Amino acid sequence: MAQKKVMRMNGSQPAAELSKVFEHIDTNKNKFVDRLVEYLRHPSISAHNIGIGEVAQLLVQALSRLGFEAQTFPTQGHPMVLGRWEHAAGKPTVLLYGHYDVQPPDPLEAWVTPPFEPSIRGGRIYARGAGDNKGQHFAQMLAIESHLAVHGCLPCNVLFLLEGEEENGSPNIASFVRTHRTLLKSDLVVTADGPLHESGQPIITYGVRGLAGFELRARAATRDLHSGLFGGVVPNPIWTLTHLLATMKNAAGEITIEGFNDDVVAPTARERAAAARLPLYVENVKRELGLKSLDAPIDRPLADRLMFHPTLTINGFHGGYGGPGQKTVLPHEAVVKCDARLVEKQNPEDILDKIEAHVRKHAPEVEFVRAEATLPSKTPLDSRFSEVVQRAVRLGQGVEPLIYPVLGGTLPEYVFTKILGTDSFVVPYANADEANHAPNENITIDCFVNGIRTGAALLDALGNLEAAGLSVGSLEDRPA
Repeated sequence: MAQKKVMRMNGSQPAAELSKVFEHIDTNKNKFVDRLVEYLRHPSISAHNIGIGEVAQLLVQALSRLGFEAQTFPTQGHPMVLGRWEHAAGKPTVLLYGHYDVQPPDPLEAWVTPPFEPSIRGGRIYARGAGDNKGQHFAQMLAIESHLAVHGCLPCNVLFLLEGEEENGSPNIASFVRTHRTLLKSDLVVTADGPLHESGQPIITYGVRGLAGFELRARAATRDLHSGLFGGVVPNPIWTLTHLLATMKNAAGEITIEGFNDDVVAPTARERAAAARLPLYVENVKRELGLKSLDAPIDRPLADRLMFHPTLTINGFHGGYGGPGQKTVLPHEAVVKCDARLVEKQNPEDILDKIEAHVRKHAPEVEFVRAEATLPSKTPLDSRFSEVVQRAVRLGQGVEPLIYPVLGGTLPEYVFTKILGTDSFVVPYANADEANHAPNENITIDCFVNGIRTGAALLDALGNLEAAGLSVGSLEDRPA
């Protein structure tokens, strides 16, 4: 689908200083592509601990060549890479976040070309990490390099934080950010990760839902039994979990765990208006997924389902016989895996406490096991940096961005909004069909170059807030 033309408005054209940077990017785009290809040759698979240390050091060297104070910080897992350029007195500080680890490339036989031997085909760069996330944070680095090459300095202060275990669920980023809050103090955070909208339009995401995962384990006898000799005598763990789950969510789609919805905050009028403008079409979703109807409640708008309401999902139900034919067995154990997606103000530990209390009340014999927990995050749509980020996307991409008040999925954005107390924005650069986490992952060359342009426009916009009629409170005005 063709991209929409950018709206003509005040501030939609780059000033002379940024135009020169754009010219530099256009002149050097082939060299930039070659350098990304070289970067993608280096594996950094966090799940297998392959290449992590080597790539971390490559990034430290690259940031140091740009004049950053750069180093790695050890964690209980893989190291963080932090670079600091703070020579723009009186200007705001932006923290750019990304991750240098990648997913395992399996299944290898599904790749057209090897995952760590980048190939360019049809205007796309194919390699593991091309879109998620090496291509995107490398675009940010080249935006910085382009400003330095043209002007000899940056228009604002920049911190660059690159994580080495995002693909493992970011288990150590919260403790790292808490420990180094002073070192990471900034005015805003911008993450370049994820895909554009399927239409090709860029998006800006202001929030993400949180996550609370858990398992329910039911056991009865010490072994599987004959369903005729013991049926109606020995409790069936699958029925135990079935009845328990039925007390958690009813047929109307209402989550019936006591206190589950207590902290849910209704979206603001501005958030509802932004959600209503998004090109989300229920009939398209139903047709593409082969659905006759959406989940209950049937009258809930699609955007509301994805952004403003929590969920309770059964991820898997395991127990008994599942092979061919029939086996008349009474299983002795069953397990169900679940997750709850949470909205702002809900705390995953509090939610897990409430779910556990519900289990104790309705099925005390069932074992409750906590799994992954991540806080939700939300930056207000009227953030003092909202127009700055939107203007940067308009200038860099040449297209009006779509505004997502909340993303349905989960990212560790809370470490910035809740620990640092900083507004945080997710601005994806990769194409919608980047195939991240899958074979033949890719990024289009156009998206990569537009990402460099967008990163450059962001730095320029932050350095010229006064000229745009915007202002930023001092760092001291923000919560410690």
